[in-house]
Amino acid sequence: MSTPKIKGIVEQMVQPYLDEHNFELVDIEYVKEGSNYFLRVFVDKEGGIDIDDCGMISEYLSGKLDENDPIPEAYFLEVSSPGAERPLKKKEDVAKAVGKDVFVTVYEQVEGQKELEGRLLSFEDDVLVISAGKKEYSIPYAKVASARLAIVF
Repeated sequence: MSTPKIKGIVEQMVQPYLDEHNFELVDIEYVKEGSNYFLRVFVDKEGGIDIDDCGMISEYLSGKLDENDPIPEAYFLEVSSPGAERPLKKKEDVAKAVGKDVFVTVYEQVEGQKELEGRLLSFEDDVLVISAGKKEYSIPYAKVASARLAIVF
């Protein structure tokens, strides 16, 4: 079974539980590392999640996966926070990040840059405006390869 199909099935299984308990699904990964497969579910909530939250979600999802058995090979289930440098996967994630520090990579150079780290000033009309150094960059959302929050030291 393809990774996108597995991700879709897992999302359908876990989303109602997350909605009911005010959690946000950030991302789902299904990857092979060495000889092992890993199903990783990244969740968050207002104020952050803790180990007990992850345990409850893992227990619920594990039961659903055992009941439906959508993944043919053996795998390890991991439920965790997306971390301090959380990925910004959807437009809604980018909109929530306005005013925060971000790291963005692009498919095509923007003013000679393929990677930008700085303060996300705005996200309007599908354009990110990032202040990096003494310059502001306007990046069409369609050119964004990846984006995440950034920790600045």
